[in-house]
Amino acid sequence: MARANEQIEALLQEYSDLLAISGGDPFRVRTYEKSARSVGGYHTDIATLDRAGLLKIPNVGGSTADKIAEALETGTFSALEHLRAEVPAGVREMISIPTLGPKKAMALYKDLRISSVEELADAIHEGRLRGLKGFGEKTEEKILHGIGLMRQSGGRVQLGVALDLAQEIIRELSEVRGCTMCAYAGSLRRMAETIGDIDILVASKKPGPVMEAFASLSYVADVIARGDTKTSIRTTKGLQVDLRVVPPDVWGAALQYFTGSKAHNIRTREIAVRKKLKLSEYGLFEADTEKLIVSQTEEAVYERLGLPWISPLLREDRGEIEAAQRGELPNLIELGHIRGDLHTHTNLTDGLATLEDMLASAAALKYAYYAVTDHAPNLYMQRMTDEKMLAQRERVRKLQATYPKMQLLHGSELNIDADGGVDWGPEFLSGFDICVASVHTLFNQSKDEMTRRIVRACENPFVNIIGHPTGRQIGARPPVDVDLEEVFRAAARTGTALEINSYPDRLDLKDEHIMWARRHGVRFAVDTDSHSTIHLDFMKYGVAQAGRGWLEKGDVINTWPLAKLRKFLRKGRA
Repeated sequence: MARANEQIEALLQEYSDLLAISGGDPFRVRTYEKSARSVGGYHTDIATLDRAGLLKIPNVGGSTADKIAEALETGTFSALEHLRAEVPAGVREMISIPTLGPKKAMALYKDLRISSVEELADAIHEGRLRGLKGFGEKTEEKILHGIGLMRQSGGRVQLGVALDLAQEIIRELSEVRGCTMCAYAGSLRRMAETIGDIDILVASKKPGPVMEAFASLSYVADVIARGDTKTSIRTTKGLQVDLRVVPPDVWGAALQYFTGSKAHNIRTREIAVRKKLKLSEYGLFEADTEKLIVSQTEEAVYERLGLPWISPLLREDRGEIEAAQRGELPNLIELGHIRGDLHTHTNLTDGLATLEDMLASAAALKYAYYAVTDHAPNLYMQRMTDEKMLAQRERVRKLQATYPKMQLLHGSELNIDADGGVDWGPEFLSGFDICVASVHTLFNQSKDEMTRRIVRACENPFVNIIGHPTGRQIGARPPVDVDLEEVFRAAARTGTALEINSYPDRLDLKDEHIMWARRHGVRFAVDTDSHSTIHLDFMKYGVAQAGRGWLEKGDVINTWPLAKLRKFLRKGRA
């Protein structure tokens, strides 16, 4: 299950949002927003801390610590419940709409008494927002688009949330007597960016004890259905988990079937039919005699179909069957191929951990190199100065002696300005080992403006990586409107890598975009964008996203030896 940190982070963020909706002091709103991020990214489980320990968390003062302590004991805190009572639930739901902030949500409630997402959609279609200050035609279009994104999510959760829960369930069920194998399947095994229901598969000759243990898990809120071989529960967080128990001798066929995707399974069944076979979750059979041919392993099932084993990351019917038949499946990148992280932050800007702590955590991962890339001065809220950046560079150089097996790279995450420029000129930029450049503001530029902006950043000889290229935040902010074809051409032409941001709420680029960019010869960097030591573990999500985009080791610059990477980072400069 999620750490107490994530649960308290959600409560503090909700409190911040409700303060903003109700017209609270912007300073307090920002304070609780920052404390929420700090708690979520704190390296220690806050459930183990006393009040003194809570006060050591960055951005947590006495009042916030008291609220955290109360929430740890009761599951909420009184100030939050008071605001929940003041702000209708529908208005709280409205702020979840990408592109609609708290102020606009409250304005809609106060001026038009709109108190739900459905009422808002109806009001837009009826033209009732026209004339309301701050709500023009373009704003209406963006809100409707945001409602569409919200509905598409359909209660789905981010990959990281689902994976943490699934791994906890597997740990507990694996200890049940008679459980011989246990794994998650479905979209989670395919590492899709969002997950609806979690599918758990168990091999056992005696399903009864496994079913009993599953239904008795501490975080079960409701048993939706229970049978001899399948049980469905809803967790206390509202996520549905389906458990299926199969005999050990059909494990491979069941795992292949329940992993999906549906489109991939249709293709494999079509191949079976052409071979006068029948494929199901129970095995591969002769169609006329019902004689079982293979069922114990996935590899055996695929082999009998005339195919090599296909990685779950590729099972989306996007050409993997044809590639397998031609013997041209990619040798997918793996987590063990990653030699370093090229986009990370410290508490010099908006990170939560010190430079020393971040370096120590990276060294524990046995990285060959590691880049520190704090924000640059044009992102004004970070209060970066030339002097601070140069002092950090000197500190990084001195710390190098502490890490003889890990090369420290000093860089910055630059801000791509409205016209494609970045924070510093060539003289200052030349002192960095690496520069990531990202769009952090003005997300609503026209498609042509945004395209020119990012292409110009690619053309900057000091920009090595375009960070989170489309700027999306899953379920919260849509991608920018940009001509990706032009961006991919520019990245390939200029020798600029495109980032695959491993943060679970970004996973940017998307898998389809990765496949598209790869065809242009683009190189990629799989980075964590870490703001805390615990975020460094997010690399596994980015690597999975790269695999879903069919990337091999050589496509990703931070799998390369240091000498080859340094040559790439020079980007043709003398």
